[in-house]
Amino acid sequence: MTRHSISGSVSPRFLLIACSAPAVAFFAAFWLLPAVMLIALPAREGWKTYFATFTDVLYLQSLLQTVGLSLLVTLATLLIGAIMGIAMARSRFTGRGLLLSLLTLPLSFPGVIIGFFIILVGGRQGVVADLSAALGMERITFAYGFWGLFLGYLYFSLPRAIASYTAAAEAMDAHLEEAARSLGARGWAVARDVWWPQLMPTTMACSAIVFATAIGAFGTAFTLSSKFEVLPISIYNEFTNYANFALAASLSISLGLITWLVLWLARRFAGPNASGV
Repeated sequence: MTRHSISGSVSPRFLLIACSAPAVAFFAAFWLLPAVMLIALPAREGWKTYFATFTDVLYLQSLLQTVGLSLLVTLATLLIGAIMGIAMARSRFTGRGLLLSLLTLPLSFPGVIIGFFIILVGGRQGVVADLSAALGMERITFAYGFWGLFLGYLYFSLPRAIASYTAAAEAMDAHLEEAARSLGARGWAVARDVWWPQLMPTTMACSAIVFATAIGAFGTAFTLSSKFEVLPISIYNEFTNYANFALAASLSISLGLITWLVLWLARRFAGPNASGV
């Protein structure tokens, strides 16, 4: 039997099934099965366990703190990232490429290292504490609470926002701005009527990614959240320290649903031009 006759006897559907079988098996074993088990775990303790995030004051507070912190980080990241991205896109100077590389360098750091950086600045033995003690004041520390987490998340999120806004600003249609200025538009009018519509898809995509990253961040939170607990740390404590798998699963489901909802809204309102969401 020739090679042509063998290949001709195999149906395209069989080839498709044979080629996709490893991917389907991997998906079922490492995503579908764990997801089903995660959803089923809280049922062992009763259906009320599914709502523990919203009915228990401790976990509700942790959730609200997590969402509030993530929203503030997202707003600050968008504001600073948009300003710096537009400035970088409109400026040409020696060392611009090197500066962009340095600005995006934090993307290569894991969360634990970023947390360590914040401790070196605002920890008990950090630069700010040593400086305040040298000036005769009480040692000032901010690394282990809200501000430490805020700065750590911001430090990690800004490079992605700057890179996204720089690319989006470089792709903006210069003729639209020239037309607006020729009609008398100035300053904020140009930003509102020309820049904002063109940057909207990038803003929506970037905000969703930053929020999803912040709300689920663990490494930085594990390093800095001794005075400000967020939901990933609550999940870690229930799972690792107390072996309360059902409650940990319930908290994980709540966190996952919130993140999924934000990403879905971003995709819906950003439109087909948004990327990365």
